[in-house]
Amino acid sequence: MVPVLVVLMIVAFVIINVVVRVVMDRRREAKARKERMEALDIGLRLDFAEEAPSLKRVEVPNPLARILAVDDEVIVLDSFRKILVGAGYSIDTVESGREALGLVQKHKYDFVFTDLKMPEMDGLDVVKGVKHYSPESDVVVITGYATIESAVNAMKWGAMDYVQKPFTEDELTDFTKKCVYRRQDRQHKRLSSTVRVSATDRPPAHEFGLPGGVFISPGHVWANVTVPGMVRMGVDDFARKMLGRIDGIDLPAKGATIKKGERLFSIRQGERSAVFHAPITGQIHEVNAELPKHVDRLVQRPYEHGWVCSMRPAHLADELGQLHIGEKAAEWYQAEIARLQEMLAAAHGETQAAPAPARGLVEGQLEGADDATWTKFTQAFLQA
Repeated sequence: MVPVLVVLMIVAFVIINVVVRVVMDRRREAKARKERMEALDIGLRLDFAEEAPSLKRVEVPNPLARILAVDDEVIVLDSFRKILVGAGYSIDTVESGREALGLVQKHKYDFVFTDLKMPEMDGLDVVKGVKHYSPESDVVVITGYATIESAVNAMKWGAMDYVQKPFTEDELTDFTKKCVYRRQDRQHKRLSSTVRVSATDRPPAHEFGLPGGVFISPGHVWANVTVPGMVRMGVDDFARKMLGRIDGIDLPAKGATIKKGERLFSIRQGERSAVFHAPITGQIHEVNAELPKHVDRLVQRPYEHGWVCSMRPAHLADELGQLHIGEKAAEWYQAEIARLQEMLAAAHGETQAAPAPARGLVEGQLEGADDATWTKFTQAFLQA
């Protein structure tokens, strides 16, 4: 009987503990929401006419994100403030695109929500302006059913996503939360423009890596001369990190003779493919038959287990001099990083180059790019 009572007491204690925690969490959330709504009331009574005539600003403690919303419909902005402030976001709202771009140049925003159909300056121009003045800000388009096609077009100019109005409180809250998660995931994958030459074959997580003693071709294929006089080859760290997800890989035929600059292998991502070209001339001696089954090896140990094929070279001494190695390879990588940043800036419609750090690259940069940008990358960087 005593053991049963002990068990019942433990179970009761656990239940009471859970109930107390839930009640306390709800009280804390209710208190926080009350403070936010008080901040909303205070913010609407402040005058920000010097920054922008229609600006209404609400700051909350420890915001989940800072948001700027622009729409010529006052009722929509009222909804944004009430819903998002209650959910824990600091928010500025204005009624014109010109005011929004003026604020973007003065303040740092995580997100800019912009309507598409506005007088004087439409939402597409706001998207272009924000990506020019503040490339780190994510832009979300506010659209009605009739302008969904235009919203999709805005995404080609750098918009993250679109939200359709009218929306409920839960719909806007859930949508914004997903945008925050996507932004955090991208920042986690952010790559430093640092290029590290090291003795290990494992690339660094947030930098571009080059193992010492490995040659890199202008088409981003690495080549490693092995002891028997063979040359192993594969995808270099730059190309792999920029292309992102790899769904499959097509190997060359064993025994095939391939000249320098000819198709060597290709990788697939959905319906798209990227072709890599031979850095040297020779005969395919061996292929990594296990690689198509374990493409993750291209990420984990690309220079050891992620090799694609090995070749018996025909003119090795002459052709090696045209490849990059060591510190010279690192310098060339830096130039390639800058070149890609400029290409992506042009794809987003930027007329002037932003500082390199502001156009930072992220792993899997091309996964979300359109087919035109994918093709331009493969032609400009993989066909050298």
